Amino acid sequence: MAQTACLIEVTARKPGNVHRYADLPGLHLVDFLLSATAIVEPLDQAAATGVGRAVYGAIEATRQVVSTNTNLGIVLLLAPLAAISPDADLAEGIEAVLAATTIDDARLVFRAIRLAQPGGLGGVDDQDVAREPTMPLRAVMDLAAERDLIARQYSSGFREVLGDALPALRQSLDAGSPLETAIVTCYLSVLAQHPDSLIARKYGSATARAVSRRAGELLDAGWPEGDLAQLRLEDFDSWLRQPANRFNPGTTADLVTAALYAAMRDGTIKLPSIQYGSSVLTD
Repeated sequence: MAQTACLIEVTARKPGNVHRYADLPGLHLVDFLLSATAIVEPLDQAAATGVGRAVYGAIEATRQVVSTNTNLGIVLLLAPLAAISPDADLAEGIEAVLAATTIDDARLVFRAIRLAQPGGLGGVDDQDVAREPTMPLRAVMDLAAERDLIARQYSSGFREVLGDALPALRQSLDAGSPLETAIVTCYLSVLAQHPDSLIARKYGSATARAVSRRAGELLDAGWPEGDLAQLRLEDFDSWLRQPANRFNPGTTADLVTAALYAAMRDGTIKLPSIQYGSSVLTD
């Protein structure tokens, strides 16, 4: 399911992201396709090896096929979900997995972060990834929860994934939207509610909030309904991709990938019978 979630997410035409019709400087669709294949085995073993080992194994495997950071956020989100017992409820299962994380998990995650070399990470006084952790993984993530949406999922029990992104995806599908349109709707909904951590790290919190406002305006204008819906989406996409901007809501895309994984796990998405869709942005 991890590979499928990654492939569906990256091919959907989400504004500002890499997808099947658009690359970004130094980031190409093929990088994400190779990365999706690389993480399968480590994440499939997450329940047996633990979250930290799964994260490090997935990033190590990714580094063997691509030379840039394509999936650290995705891996950090999918590893705990993949470690949930198959017969457990998602919300209860994720709490059990996160509560069981250890200092060894934190150590392996820190190694994975250093290996992935994410942009704009900066440094902190307590539990900096450049040093060895002295606290269990969930406790370490608690310290970063206010500034990073990925860390916040560890702290909150995946509240934004299971409480915001998954319901938005489900609601759009229930309304009859093709899967690609539902993914874009989910993406816009999450982005409107939660300023993107990657944009905030690179350009500041004010810019991240401005991007969120633009996403909210698109939803308020009626996306995906109406004759102008696609034109407004294209305008938003163009604005994000301007050379002076290049605002990539990458953390938002990571949360959408986790929501897709959860949706396949709970039966919201039943492949291959569901309609993917053929038009979100005009070709």
